[in-house]
Amino acid sequence: MAAQEATSTSQSGASAPDPATPDPARSKHAYVEEARRREVRGKWLLAVPALVLLLAAASGPLLIVLVYSFLTPDPYGGVEWQFSLQGWFQVVFARDIFDETIGLADAHLSILWRSVQLSFLTTVLTLIFGFPTAYFIATRPPQYRELWLFLITIPFWTNLLIRTFAIMEVIRNEGIINTILMTTGIIEQPIQMLFTDFAILLGMAYVYLPLMVLPLYASMEKLDFRLVEAAYDLYATRFQALRRVIVPAVKPGIVAGAILVFIPSLGAYVTPRVLGGGKNLMLGNLIELQFGQGRNWPLGAALSITLLAIVMVALVTYVRNAARSDAGHG
Repeated sequence: MAAQEATSTSQSGASAPDPATPDPARSKHAYVEEARRREVRGKWLLAVPALVLLLAAASGPLLIVLVYSFLTPDPYGGVEWQFSLQGWFQVVFARDIFDETIGLADAHLSILWRSVQLSFLTTVLTLIFGFPTAYFIATRPPQYRELWLFLITIPFWTNLLIRTFAIMEVIRNEGIINTILMTTGIIEQPIQMLFTDFAILLGMAYVYLPLMVLPLYASMEKLDFRLVEAAYDLYATRFQALRRVIVPAVKPGIVAGAILVFIPSLGAYVTPRVLGGGKNLMLGNLIELQFGQGRNWPLGAALSITLLAIVMVALVTYVRNAARSDAGHG
């Protein structure tokens, strides 16, 4: 009896599970899922400093601007901590100083329209010049492409203000263009190009052209040019091959380049200020004017949020187009 009890005791002790060893009854999927959760948790912990910095440096100032847009302007600058919708009201409407009648803020709406119009034209102009440039680089031998890309990015090494003044020296009344035209006898009087919408458009197109070329080149580099040759073999013209083969293949680059050009053009400040001479204002100049001479911080903050909303609409449009394009290719 004693021997049987010892045997049963030893068997029961041997069958007791060791908490340090994995449970064989537990599925392999559960261990994989737990490991994945630990990995995700570790990545989030590593990202915490960056997220805190992002919230403090980006969302913090944006929240301040949003709060200011709902306050009352102080006559001497700044804000009074009293809730008011006057800033948002003045974005679109204006009150007559004599009879207090309400009408549209024609100045603000015209500046908004000019900003959208010039930004759109800048995007179209950079696409017209950037597309053949990117195509030229993509069709060069691989050992020369980096050199051409290097030449495209050189303007980024120069300060934006210096590049804007360089454009001014080209288009002013005594500039290069007018000097050449008058010397050759084509014109007798200088053409007034400076301090016009044309000057702003030319300056922004020059400044933001690389932002269109680079994403276009990234898409064209992946293009299988044998498809273009196949289109020629099927008697397609150059325009047909461009419209039906090349453009659909590089559409993501076109959309990305358009967004990269349109957004900074919409909020441009330096180029319209210098080349427009302070007469042809854009949204960035109007916002600066409200925080400066206008002493209407709530209106400036409301205009800033309005500009941000327009940018967000453009970004959402880009994301949706990119997702639709990926789904179509997938």
